[in-house]
Amino acid sequence: MAELVEIRANTVLRADRREIGLETADGLSLVGELAVPADRPPRATLVTLHPLPTHGGFMDSHVFKKASYRLPALADLAVLRFNLRGVSSPRGTSDGSFGGGKDERYDVAAAIEFAEFSEAPALPKRWLVGWSFGTDLALMYGNDPSIEGLILLSPPLRFSQPEHLAVWADSGKPVICLVPELDDYLRPAEAIERFAAIPQARVIGVTGAKHLWVGEHYVRQVLDEIVRAVAPEVRTPLPSEAPADLIVS
Repeated sequence: MAELVEIRANTVLRADRREIGLETADGLSLVGELAVPADRPPRATLVTLHPLPTHGGFMDSHVFKKASYRLPALADLAVLRFNLRGVSSPRGTSDGSFGGGKDERYDVAAAIEFAEFSEAPALPKRWLVGWSFGTDLALMYGNDPSIEGLILLSPPLRFSQPEHLAVWADSGKPVICLVPELDDYLRPAEAIERFAAIPQARVIGVTGAKHLWVGEHYVRQVLDEIVRAVAPEVRTPLPSEAPADLIVS
């Protein structure tokens, strides 16, 4: 049996990782990365929307980066990350400039379109996973026929409006809200009240967590809840150790 090694905060597990580019309807090129299982097709796909760029959000915001490091190997999930317009990361800089939550509609559409029409590999069961500002983008612009549902991390409900919640209520699609107990913007009790506008929404309060999900304990909780939503057949909690031959770094 292969030696088991602890999965730490910066552990990278084996996957097929490739740089991608997204083209928006208003003529911009966005940079990103797609991570898929190394030797089998994905069972589901996460299309991630990162936190507010003006407050440091980018495709490498740590929960999404760790999702791409772990979930292809541990849960057979594909993870698509990209920089919204005007945002930079080590992968590069996306064209354009911050659109205040309006022009980003084109970015969301480009990511959904890429995932829907990808053939090599095919990306099945596509879910939007937004974090903070990304949750508002998902609520406002993500109700595409090809999207199975939403997972919202630290939703502030700052840009999205009641009419956007109504669209998701009418859709009947699952909406999973992970709300930190100590969030700076929206805490569990208020989240339950506001997301009551979407009858099928489920609010999960996370004791002790804060808006940025700092701490490996909270990251593991987030990743477990994501897997439970999109791939309930996968056993959770996810392993805290992995065979040494799965570890890249």
